[in-house]
Amino acid sequence: MKKRIAIFASGSGSNAQRIMEQFKKHEDAEVALVLTNNPDAYVLQRADSFEIPSHIFDRREFYQTEEVLDLLQNLKIDLIVLAGFLWLIPENLLAAYPNRIINIHPALLPKFGGKGMYGDRVHKAVLEAKEPEGGITIHYVNEHYDEGEYIYQARYKIEPEDNLEMVKFKGQQLEHLHYPRIVESLIKKLVK
Repeated sequence: MKKRIAIFASGSGSNAQRIMEQFKKHEDAEVALVLTNNPDAYVLQRADSFEIPSHIFDRREFYQTEEVLDLLQNLKIDLIVLAGFLWLIPENLLAAYPNRIINIHPALLPKFGGKGMYGDRVHKAVLEAKEPEGGITIHYVNEHYDEGEYIYQARYKIEPEDNLEMVKFKGQQLEHLHYPRIVESLIKKLVK
């Protein structure tokens, strides 16, 4: 029986798409569901094009009910992948999926993490701090933003002439290269 992945995303979903591509014809796993808190998120169209069902939820449903957890359990989800999802994961999901919820962050944690640090905000902070390198961190999710145990980090050099778009591009290249691979390595552990 294939392992089942749920992807949570709040926006465009370029990482979500890379993961959908990775598992489209995979023998051990499939993306079974895409969830979002944003009814206008482009990730919904991406899921549609892969014929993957999606679910839109609001703050009340996510934090004050068991509806999202029930949906994940009814679909027998094995691994939850956050791909640009901006809300803190509630306790009921953390308890039901210990070390089976992962996130990708567009910086080398522990620097430039925490509440409100996402997307361009992170890249701007990295540039303003005149960091010599940027990178990505893939980590397990816990009850705090960006504080779960690290699974993988990758780095890129920041050149003096690099602007926001260049730093963002370098980071996304690493995200698209490594996130599907790390998800696959975690699936392999679940399959054993």
